[in-house]
Parts: sequence; structure tokens; C-alpha cells
Amino acid sequence: MSTPNGFPLHSGGCVTRSMEGGAVQDLQAKKAGKAAKKEAGDNGPLTFDDLPRVGTSLNEALKFLPGELKANMKIKSITPRPPRKPRLERAASLDEKSWRRWRRFRTSQESLTDPNETSSSNGSLQEASLSTPVRGRASPCPQRCQQSSLHSCSPDASEASPAGKSRGGPSELGKRASEISSAFGGLLRGKAFTGGKPRLAQIMPARPLPPVELNVASQALRTANRIDSDCVDYQHYSQHKFGRVSSSLSDTRLHGNGVVYDSCSTDSMKSTFSLLTPIRSKDVRSRSYLEGSLLASGALLGAEELSRYFPDRNIGIFVATWNMQGQKELPINLDDLLLPTDPDYAQDMYIIGVQEGCPDRREWEIRLQETLGPHYVMLYSAAHGVLYMSVFIRRDLIWFCSEVEYATVTTRIVSQIKTKGALGICFTFFGTSFLFITSHFTSGDSKVNERKLDYNKTIQALTLPKNVPDTNPYRSSSSDVTTRFDEVFWFGDFNFRLNKDRETVDSILNQNPGTDVSKLLAYDQLTSEMSRGSIFKGFQEADIHFCPSYKFDIGKDSYDTTSKQRTPSYTDRVVFRSRYKDDIQAVKYSSCPSIRTSDHRPVFALFRVRVRPGRDNIPLAAGQFDRELYLIGIKRRITRELQKRREQKDQRSSSICSIS
Repeated sequence: MSTPNGFPLHSGGCVTRSMEGGAVQDLQAKKAGKAAKKEAGDNGPLTFDDLPRVGTSLNEALKFLPGELKANMKIKSITPRPPRKPRLERAASLDEKSWRRWRRFRTSQESLTDPNETSSSNGSLQEASLSTPVRGRASPCPQRCQQSSLHSCSPDASEASPAGKSRGGPSELGKRASEISSAFGGLLRGKAFTGGKPRLAQIMPARPLPPVELNVASQALRTANRIDSDCVDYQHYSQHKFGRVSSSLSDTRLHGNGVVYDSCSTDSMKSTFSLLTPIRSKDVRSRSYLEGSLLASGALLGAEELSRYFPDRNIGIFVATWNMQGQKELPINLDDLLLPTDPDYAQDMYIIGVQEGCPDRREWEIRLQETLGPHYVMLYSAAHGVLYMSVFIRRDLIWFCSEVEYATVTTRIVSQIKTKGALGICFTFFGTSFLFITSHFTSGDSKVNERKLDYNKTIQALTLPKNVPDTNPYRSSSSDVTTRFDEVFWFGDFNFRLNKDRETVDSILNQNPGTDVSKLLAYDQLTSEMSRGSIFKGFQEADIHFCPSYKFDIGKDSYDTTSKQRTPSYTDRVVFRSRYKDDIQAVKYSSCPSIRTSDHRPVFALFRVRVRPGRDNIPLAAGQFDRELYLIGIKRRITRELQKRREQKDQRSSSICSIS
């Protein structure tokens, strides 16, 4: 068989050669006659006998080309070079093997669909040209040799079409010319391979190979070293979030020396720290968590840390107030108060204020810690007589709080009696300052003015802040403590009553047993005074949809049935104000009717508060919290759980039989 250009088609290189010395001279004479015939203008197809011998120069070889091909091709002079030393080829990777299988399949498809085209590619043509032309008889290749060739060639597709039936124009002729020039170049270089084994030509891919990943580790190794699917590799995560990468986990000398290493191990080690911010060495040397620094970038209270913990820059705050009436007995379970079922998630801060608190204040705080569990710690606690306030915060947020300060005010004439007054606690969280005040105002249905005096005395005499700087001193007033903080929450037993008799209030409650209490609020003293601006200036209160929290019979859901027949009222309230509009959003405002150990029902509110980044120029709390209280509360919690499981196990294992 022969190709359209007249060259014999060899497959696999399994050819035996026999050359006679005299036959060589006959071949040279025969080719000389053929050359004369080509110079005479014969443009017939080239045959095997028309090929120039190995020692022929390029200019002499060009004489054998047809005239129409010479006009459409440009061939540069080629200087023969000695062959390169054979080098060991690397083992083909899985990607290259799959590409070769796809290439053989594609070539076989093209040969089946287009009968006019040959099934051998440029690479196989180069392979044929590199081998020395065979004069003798070629022995047939074994079947296994044909299967191991790089390109599969079918007998039908390898038949050459006549040269005169060329379908292409000048572009087709140029393509044929390039093939002939490459074949002649192979013949010129074939002298070096005379007498040796033919070497397969390098096959170039028809299209660019897919890019190779920089990570040289295998997929199995990457999977084995992966810590968690939810933890993104820190290198890519930090570049997207922070724009800086910690290089302390990898040795840069490996990169400079050109050492081949597995970067997957370094990446996997970084992924274990993906939830923590990298710490620079200079920060370790210069930073103090008792007194911060003025670092603009990478500050502990800066925007970077705030966005990492709170992407929307909003935190959840729980505020509760309860007049305990001095009862020694504490509720069995505080879950309904601190962990209501309506919100799906717990809040970030819990602030609980108590009026007329129980005698054992420490026991009350332990019960709070036991209910909130190990995720929360008590940041601070203060008392003023029987006024208690406890601040709990999520355990991982204590590093972003400033020092906590508190102050008290007594509103009674006799200052030794501390049953009425106010207690304030303040601190800065990131760049937002908070003030929490719990108060117990003067009681009595008609003592509205006395309650307003209590309010005015509190805002003037509460000396806060002390050491923590004001975040916005230009909007502060020395006569009003509530103007010196960004967010203010004031809650307690304000003792404002309903200006209506008991019979009318009872009839309204009986008509609207649900949440429609708008008719009752029309008689509320606090709502009326706030609308006039005589008290709680600049404060707001969420809409009320719960029944009055005062006054109940202890242990019952009925209002006062004693001889005094006190009118039910909304004495326990939560109000708030902010320096910036819409910084505080009320989510829920309700009472807890399941706690019946006092004549007051606890009242709580849930808020979403916007937090702004700050600077490390404030005295920090350095993660301080009541560790002893934390341990006692957790031990109480696990003891209660074990006892509960033991009781359930005993109940399932025991059986009671009764005979009637």
C-alpha cells in the first residue's frame, strides 16, 4: 500500500531488511532515470522508486516535487545534525493514558467517517519517514505488534487515493507540501539511524492539554489530609476575608531552593486554624490585653474581627426584670424565662435585673449559670441593697469587652434603707458603649410625681462612665447619664399603675383574655407620661401584648384576692434609647406566666442591636469572668441531668401491680 503522496505506509516498525550490494547500484541508476523524467515536466504521482537516496541534499530533493507544489510552499534550508542521545522517558500519567485512548478512538472514528482520508496522522508519517527506506521484502507484522502501535490503522482506510483526484485548492496543496517537506526532512535525518533500531517520533497533541494543578498531591492524599468539609482552607479563606495570610506554617526556604514538596500538607495544617485569626509576631510583642494599642489594622476591636464574628454587625440581647418580693424560694426551672421557645437561637448577651431580690444572692446567680449552661459566663454582677443585676455573655465574646463599671443611686430619704433606687452597669463591646440600669421607683397608685423625681435623680447622680472613654463625647451631657452611651436599656419595677378601678380592669381582661390589651394601655400612667416627655426622654418601648404583671396571688394565676384588691397594672417595664436611629430593634416583648413564686411576673424583651467597630485604646476586661460560679453552675447542671436520667431509668424498670 502507499499514501496519496506515494510513500509506503509502515505500521509498528516490525519490518525486516535485506540489502544486496549490487542492488544498491541498480537502484541509484533507476532513480537517476526517474529524476530525468521529473525534470521533463511529468507531474505524475511519486512512487517509492522516485525517492532520493539518503545522501541527497535538500536542493536536489526539491527537484522531485511537482511544479504546482513548489509555488505553494516555502522550505527553509535545513542543516543535518547528529542525533540526540536517547533519554529515559518518564512513565505516562493517568491523564496522558486517558488522552491517548481518546486519541486512538477519535482517529478510528475519522477514518470510518471519511473514506477519502487516510487513517495515519502526521505523527505516523514522521514515524515512517524516520525509518530507513526498505529495499527488500517486508515480513508481515504479528497481530500483537499491530495492537501495540500508537495509532490503529484499518486496511481499508490505509488505501491511497489517486493523486489526480485531489479535492482541495491551494490550501490543500499547501498542506500536502508541508507533509512532503517534513517527510524529506526525516529522510535527510534518517542517515543517523541507519543500521540502528527505528525510534518512534514524538507525538504532539492536537489540542492543548488541560492545565495541571499546582498542588502535586494526589486526590486521595488531599482527601485523607482534609480536616473537615466545612472548614475552608485558610489560605484561600484569609485572602478573601482578610487579605493577609500567615506564612508561619510553611518554610519558605523550600520554595527558594526548588525542593519538590507536597503543599497539601501545609494547606491541611492551615485548615485546622481556619476559625482563628492569625497572630503576627510583632502583635505578640507589642499588644497588651489589659491596655490596648492604637493599631488601625488588625485591631482586636476593629472591623475585621467584628465582621468575622458578626457579618451583619448585629447582636442579640436578652433583658429581663423581676420583682422577687424577697422570697427565699426560687423557681424550679428558669428555662421558660431565659430560654423562651419562640426564637430559634439563644442570644449573645443576657442581662437580668432583680428588685427585692432573694436573701441568697449567690444562689440566684448559680441558678442563672446552671440554666444558661457552659456556653455563657458571667461577665459581671453588682448589687445595691436588694437590687441585683447580672450580665452573662457568650464565652467566646469576653475578649471584646472593656472593663465593666457600675454605680448606684439611692432614692429614699433615708439612704441606709436600700430598697428603692437604681443600679447601673456599663461597658464597651467592640466600638459600641452599653448602659444597663435597673430601678425600683416609689410605689403607690397616685405617686406619679415621686416616680418622676426618682427618674431625674437617677440620670443626674449615676456617675458613669469612670475610666472607659466615651465613644462620642460631642453628643454627651453631664446632666444626663443616658446621653453618654450609644445604647441604653432601662428596666425594673417602675410602679406606674392603671388609672382605673378594679372592676373596670377586670371586665376588660375578661372581655379580651388574649393579647388585645389596647384598652388597658389607654389608662397606663407611664404611657401617658412618656407621651408628654416628662419622663424617659428619648426612650422607646416595644408594643405590649401581654397581661399586667402585677399583682398576683403567690402560686396562682389570679390577681389580688386579698382585702386590698389592688388593681392589676403594668409595673414591670423595659425601655430603651439609642444615639443612632434604628440601632435597636425590638424582637419580642412579653412576660413569663409560668413563674409564680412572687406577686410579680417576670417581664423580658429580646433586641437586635447594631454594633460598630472600635479601637484598642480602651482598658480591656482581658477575658475576666466569675470562674468559680461557672464551675459550680456546670456541676449543678450535670448533676441534675444525671439525676433526671436515673429517675427515668428507674421508672422504666419498675412495675406496679394492683389487685382489685
